[in-house]
Amino acid sequence: MRIKNKTPRQKRKIRIRKKIYGTPDTPRVAVFKSNKNIYAQAINDIEGKTIAEASSLNQKFNGDSTTAIVAKEVGLLLGEELNTSGVSRIVFDRGGYVYHGQVKALAEGIREKGIKF
Repeated sequence: MRIKNKTPRQKRKIRIRKKIYGTPDTPRVAVFKSNKNIYAQAINDIEGKTIAEASSLNQKFNGDSTTAIVAKEVGLLLGEELNTSGVSRIVFDRGGYVYHGQVKALAEGIREKGIKF
């Protein structure tokens, strides 16, 4: 698909992805939002493996899964998983989304668990 046929978010995502990558020591945390849920995963781009993941599909979040409060809880879950896997630094990939609202709340939740960006 030619780049002129892509949406503005897809163009931003491609532009950002060219500049950042994850390593085993500092994985890339990729964010995806749908209309109903928010997802985040820590990726080691060198090996192509997911180190940790969290989403609002977890049984803990019954029903209301689109607010910034739930996004912060997802960030706390991901931060906890990263701590257990021994990761202390990450590269945050907002996936072309504006750093506001749910994306910002998710990042703050990760930071509260002691993970540095």
